[in-house]
Amino acid sequence: MTRYTAAITGASNGIGLDLAQRLLDRGYHVISIDRDPPQITHDRLHTIEADLLDMAAVNRVAETLASSHKVTHLIHNAGLIWPNLLEEATPEDITGLAQLHLGAALRLMQAVLPTMKDDSFGRVLFTGSRAALGVPTRTAYSATKAAMIGMARSWALELAPFGITVNVVAPGPVQTDNFWGVVKKGSAREAALAESIPVGRLGQPEDVSNAFLFFCDPASSFVTGQTLYVCGGASIGTLTI
Repeated sequence: MTRYTAAITGASNGIGLDLAQRLLDRGYHVISIDRDPPQITHDRLHTIEADLLDMAAVNRVAETLASSHKVTHLIHNAGLIWPNLLEEATPEDITGLAQLHLGAALRLMQAVLPTMKDDSFGRVLFTGSRAALGVPTRTAYSATKAAMIGMARSWALELAPFGITVNVVAPGPVQTDNFWGVVKKGSAREAALAESIPVGRLGQPEDVSNAFLFFCDPASSFVTGQTLYVCGGASIGTLTI
């Protein structure tokens, strides 16, 4: 039986779903933490339905992870964009996304940390964003994704002596429901955006999963505190989504 169990937030679709399937294919147990059930079934796939914008729900998930699972890999992938111009942005946008992107991650990490320390092994991963470098209409999203990088670097320093690595995978434009919530699927805007990316195309979920799989690997023990942009070169210059 595999010794690895990955808890993935936002695993019902998109990047999280693709990663869940690929880890299952590698023999992992996978725990999907999402508002919706995953679009796949598997005898090693466990489901916890929860809205991570709700701190009470996060606490319940944390208690379940601590009491019923031995998590070796925590992958905080759940995220929302909530785009708006500066004039329409509100402090509530920031506090809401901070809860989802940062507060939920902190509480879940605290729940699984004791067993990771006991085993002298752990892989902690965040889905960041190229938007951490700045994108119009992303006041709250960019702020909280940038904060995620700082938090991950701090954790990496604290946890390195325990064999636990902490890294961020920061996608650029990837064809997921979140992306299509901002850019209409099949639109001229989507095509123009693809053309503006240095590699000449939009990303696919598997492009991002490839990076996660590298960081998940037990052999990747000498890489921690890093942010890897998986963006087709979009992080090199400016990009408007």
